[in-house]
Amino acid sequence: MYAIPNEENNSFQASGSEHVLTREAMRKYLFEKAELAERSKSEKVEKDIKVIILHAKVAQKSYGSEKRFFCPPPCIYLTGEGWKERKERMIKEGCSEEGAQVCAFIGIGSPEQEMQQLHFNGENFCMAKTLFISDSDKRKHFMLSVKMFYSNSDDIGTFYSQRIKVISKPSKKKQSLKNTDLCIGSGTKVALFNRLRSQTVSTKYLHVENKHFHASSTQWSAFTIHLLDDNEAESEEFTVQDGFIHYGSTVKLVDAITGVALPRLIIRKVDKQEALLDADDPVSQLHKCAFYLKDTERMYLCLNQDKIIQFQATACNNGQNKEVLTDGASWTIISTDKAEYTFYEGMNLIKDAVTPVPIVHSLNMNGGGDVAMLELNGENFNESLKVWFGEVEAETFYRCQESLLCVIPQISEIREGWEWVRQPTQVPISLVRNDGVIYSTSLTFTYTPEPGPRPHCPDVDRIIRPGRTNPDSPKYQHRHNFFNSTPISSPLEQRTSDNNDSLQMNNSDAYMVPVEYYGTWTDCGENRIRLRHPNDPPL
Repeated sequence: MYAIPNEENNSFQASGSEHVLTREAMRKYLFEKAELAERSKSEKVEKDIKVIILHAKVAQKSYGSEKRFFCPPPCIYLTGEGWKERKERMIKEGCSEEGAQVCAFIGIGSPEQEMQQLHFNGENFCMAKTLFISDSDKRKHFMLSVKMFYSNSDDIGTFYSQRIKVISKPSKKKQSLKNTDLCIGSGTKVALFNRLRSQTVSTKYLHVENKHFHASSTQWSAFTIHLLDDNEAESEEFTVQDGFIHYGSTVKLVDAITGVALPRLIIRKVDKQEALLDADDPVSQLHKCAFYLKDTERMYLCLNQDKIIQFQATACNNGQNKEVLTDGASWTIISTDKAEYTFYEGMNLIKDAVTPVPIVHSLNMNGGGDVAMLELNGENFNESLKVWFGEVEAETFYRCQESLLCVIPQISEIREGWEWVRQPTQVPISLVRNDGVIYSTSLTFTYTPEPGPRPHCPDVDRIIRPGRTNPDSPKYQHRHNFFNSTPISSPLEQRTSDNNDSLQMNNSDAYMVPVEYYGTWTDCGENRIRLRHPNDPPL
């Protein structure tokens, strides 16, 4: 049995200068990361160390001496080649095989309940099957905490889930849209599980493995549930609708990882092993439901041991609008969430915790002309972090835990010998801690071509850097090489998609053209930027 190390302090202390990341080390990391991604396109293997916590969005409270274990149980995945590489580096430096093993404990953040040890048993995933929250715990929301370290006592850190809502029991009343916390929206993630004769030990989860659907007692998958128009035809491409899922709706279930999908389904309410064909109320958390395969003769999605099959229901003889199901065709539905943390030790192995892991949600442009600034919005930022554009470290200013500001490097720092942008040049955005820990993001920044240098704008330094009056100093000279200093008159458009974020700097009539955000307007003061999708027509 392992003892749990003390919780780390959230304010990271600087380490020795021998750990500071060098440009050569970052170049090597980016090259190997790109090479691995190219070699493993189908499997999507990553170089980084990644911790993923999958869990339900709601948890049912236990009363008295009962223990209602969370279902589906939280699942922790350790993915990425970085885990294997870290172990090899530890053994090479003299650590034993046993000392290089990962240890993990999970808890609900309650002093009344001890953290439980997780057993990976040589796998890259583990389920926490015996977690529960008692009625003495008065919290309405909580987060799971996963404490991780190596057997030789090197700390990894504490990783938190997303917020989980506590509910008393599934509501049997007809739901309304007033309590949207319990409703299930189109485009959200859900899990499905089945219990034969309501026995906990017989619980099986709908899971996708090797791109095939099956029933598993050890793993569960998160599926994106899409609302379709009732007249939508069966096709690999389909148009989705917004709104909450109601019984009687046509839906599509798509595996969140592999993208494989089931045929069009109609979701139906289940009561006493009967599918109610005329129910139309909103689908709610932990409801029992059935999935009718559209345009079939009463065929329903069903499990038979570990297989997923089609079951033909029996029509009721008494004229009621119901169909009789078997136990295997009755599924419990629940919304799910995910917390994902990515990091990599770019220099020497460190003994300090890598947490809290900074997460970047969005980028915004500040300023323009001579000195262009980029604002990063997210969480868990601290003063030890620097923003990197590819292999170039940017001058970074810490504002608060949710905001960092940095000076966008000149194109000559990105491409040696370039005085201005000659062709589109995309670089990844990373955060690097001052001990060499790299926190990669899904964001990229793109320099776009321009005709050549523009007139110098001496007022920018006085605005962005008050007190520094020499705009012609070498550090700030030629910033105008890749920016138009004329404000944009059009409003700002922000969009979202499922691809990587990318900001493009443009010298025609927009400062940057990000490719990944839909739906929100963003204003950066006097200068206006327009965020666009890559399929939009050119400016």
